[in-house]
Amino acid sequence: MVDTQYTKDLLDSIVDGITNVKGEEITILDLREIENAFCEYFVVCTGNSNTQVSSLAGSIERTVKTEMGERPFHIEGKQNNQWILMDYTHVIVHIFQKDQREYYDIESLWGDAIETRIEMEY
Repeated sequence: MVDTQYTKDLLDSIVDGITNVKGEEITILDLREIENAFCEYFVVCTGNSNTQVSSLAGSIERTVKTEMGERPFHIEGKQNNQWILMDYTHVIVHIFQKDQREYYDIESLWGDAIETRIEMEY
């Protein structure tokens, strides 16, 4: 059984890490009611360059480590910084450059998920 407060705190910490470096188009997909989903949530955001995508991943990793004492189980995509995936077991973070996000369109692939958009004003 997963501690729902822990997961909520983890989501909040991830969003904090994204907003620290002005990540855009932050979307949380709730996958808990989807059969055979391999995690509870996806967090999807956009960076405007290789540098910002890398900075977003670093900020999320630092923020979650500081606030929650957790490190990602696995990270993929740091070689090219166009799409970085960070696996926190119950929450998977997808950091995309805009064209990659549009191409893969994860939100549509998981169309049955409950979608929450985080509106940020920078």
